[in-house]
Amino acid sequence: MTIPHPPPHTPGSSEADIAETRTEPGGRGRSRFFPQATDAEWNDWKWQFKHRITRLEELATLLPFPEKEWEMRREVLRDFRMGITPYYLSLVDPDDPADPILRQVAPIVEEYVFRDVGDEDPLAEESFSPVPGITHRYPDRVLMVISNSCAIYCRYCTRKRIMYEDAVPDVEIDRMVDYIARTPAVRDVVVSGGDPLTYGTKKLDGILGKLRAIPHLEIIRIGSRVPVSLPQRIDDELCEMLAKHHPLWVNVHFNHPRELTVEAAEACDRLSRAGIPLNNQAVLLKGVNDEVETIRQLCTGLMKMRVRPYYLYQCDPISGSAHLRTPVEKGIEIVEGMRGHTTGYAVPTFVIDAPGGGGKLPIGPDYVVGRDGDDLVLRNYKGATFRYHDPLPLGVAAP
Repeated sequence: MTIPHPPPHTPGSSEADIAETRTEPGGRGRSRFFPQATDAEWNDWKWQFKHRITRLEELATLLPFPEKEWEMRREVLRDFRMGITPYYLSLVDPDDPADPILRQVAPIVEEYVFRDVGDEDPLAEESFSPVPGITHRYPDRVLMVISNSCAIYCRYCTRKRIMYEDAVPDVEIDRMVDYIARTPAVRDVVVSGGDPLTYGTKKLDGILGKLRAIPHLEIIRIGSRVPVSLPQRIDDELCEMLAKHHPLWVNVHFNHPRELTVEAAEACDRLSRAGIPLNNQAVLLKGVNDEVETIRQLCTGLMKMRVRPYYLYQCDPISGSAHLRTPVEKGIEIVEGMRGHTTGYAVPTFVIDAPGGGGKLPIGPDYVVGRDGDDLVLRNYKGATFRYHDPLPLGVAAP
């Protein structure tokens, strides 16, 4: 199939609506951090991937930090690697020491302080792993981890323990496919990592083709942060390949309104035009997006890009992430602050992925005040109460 090129802006949105800046010469970041990069290089996803900032010395050249922090930050990188694409770094405000973009990807002192707090595998994925790379927690669906690398490495990543630059061997991927093929109960697979979209198009096509050949597998979902961190990767060739494997969904991972750039909108538009539904899975992060207005702007901006705000995750208790975790009450407060104040489609479900493999648990404000005889007493988003006639079955006493 031929996928038409997207317009310069997402339909119905202006550049000002979508993002604060486009990362082009003269815009925030690119001209300051990478003035020598040509347009051809900047728009080449392989150039972006190859030129990721992976060493502390590189980061310090672009964003100097105090000498006393060097050893602590170096220690952090012994536990978990760093990778920041030039594009994603260009979104950083270098004059803000608490910048919410940089806070997601750069090793900071707080990560050193809390490096021994938390778990390596808080969701017990390995306890539910019948073969390496597969997590089979729910009856009819599995997680399939086919990649150990990402375009950027988020400091709160729940799979820090497996994030290396080495590709997952083909023999391991074939064992995962074989497990799904011989397990008829599995009708849905989430292809994740790492990030599957960092693979070459041909390699990923081969993996998806093997999955699509399984008769009882109905749905393929891909989890990726590439549209956020490396939107140049979402080219026509990739979209045409993905469209061959329908029904296919992509779950993206935007956390902050500043990530909703024109480039990201164009990447999402290409995927949408290939017939791929897009859902966003954000993580609630202290100092990044832990305010009602920030999440509201994020979710309404996603709606303009035809991306459905799906989940808002409580940050997993992964080692070294305690400084990014908020109280659960904060997530409930955010959802309650949005409900009734914006369209319901723009309100994500706040979930906790229960430690120990309990699965995703939706958590939200309670709009049931109580019961008065045959009436249920409810409250709305303004705090006003209403009675809903809801008679109890005969013989059942009201609590």
